[in-house]
Amino acid sequence: MLVSLTVGKVDAGVTVLLTPDKRLIEFPSILLPPNIVSGSIVDITVSRNHESEAKADAQFAALQDQIFSSFGASQPSVPVLRCRNATQTSVVLEWDPIELATADLISLSLYRNGQKAGNIPRPMHMHSTKISGLAVDTEYSFHLVLRTTAGTFASKQVVVRTHKMTDLSGITITTGILPAPMREELAKAVERIGAKIVDGVRIDTTHFVTTEGRGVPWEKAVEMNIPVVRPEWVEACEKNGRILGVTKFYLDALRPGPPGTSEGTPTIASPPTPVTTQQAQKDLPLTPAQVEESKVESKKEEAKEESSDESDSEEEARDNEKMQHTGEQKVRFEDKDTQKVALRPGGQPSTEKVTAEDEDEGDSSDDRAPAHSPGDGASFQDVAL
Repeated sequence: MLVSLTVGKVDAGVTVLLTPDKRLIEFPSILLPPNIVSGSIVDITVSRNHESEAKADAQFAALQDQIFSSFGASQPSVPVLRCRNATQTSVVLEWDPIELATADLISLSLYRNGQKAGNIPRPMHMHSTKISGLAVDTEYSFHLVLRTTAGTFASKQVVVRTHKMTDLSGITITTGILPAPMREELAKAVERIGAKIVDGVRIDTTHFVTTEGRGVPWEKAVEMNIPVVRPEWVEACEKNGRILGVTKFYLDALRPGPPGTSEGTPTIASPPTPVTTQQAQKDLPLTPAQVEESKVESKKEEAKEESSDESDSEEEARDNEKMQHTGEQKVRFEDKDTQKVALRPGGQPSTEKVTAEDEDEGDSSDDRAPAHSPGDGASFQDVAL
């Protein structure tokens, strides 16, 4: 196709060309013939290059295939969750390694009964987790949710039921240092109750059985808060037909000794002497409660002293009353003696004898009533003055 254009204005970079219908076209000056000026007429041939077009299409298709093969051929895998072990109060879950393909990880979350239980830490390295604190003989459902830059992927739900107290199949034991005969007996007992023994301390290990607290496995069990018990615990579970608490069977717990022996009996320290205790109490500062007790005791002592003073004063008053009563009796006796001397006739015994008799009467006056005046039976009216 041939097109004739008239040069309108020539600039260093762009030349303005005019079409026959007076339209302006900006055309690069470098593509025009040299030495053109305004008013020059140039012919431009325009045609489609099919060969170059086919080559460009082929190159673009190859680039698309390369991008798809690198980024679109694979996608993150859906998590595969399963139950590894279950006990009366815990469940151990595990899953296959996470495959992200070309996507980036955002989070991996665990859901329990449809509610989020938490995020899995380091999901690219951790492939198991333990859920504790569950109820006995209860059904639970778990599933994983993987969030990536390529989308969200959820695993299938796994339904797990915790064991009853009589179901011992969930017990997983790792053994430590044990004598050979005891190890054999332990293996037989574990087989009888339906439990299992594993090598090494794992996340699903429920109990660590040993007779000595040393060694690398023991240290790992202590670090993972796994109960370290004696072999007697397995025997007790088998005997009772149910899982028992481990408090009495801890490795460092007190073993009950045979009757009549002091082995296994805790040593009771003798109480400190009173002197030592009093000195220690004196050295220690008094607490507010002790200060209040001391105040109450001092008030009680003051009340006792006041009551004792009152009792003493009462006793003194009684003594004074007795002394006054005795003095009054003596005065009465003296009056009686005077009357007797005045009323006694001349033929009576001497005054000294009468006085002696009166003294005898005075001594016995406290025990009986005063006696009649001695004499010859004459009354006051019969005596002649």
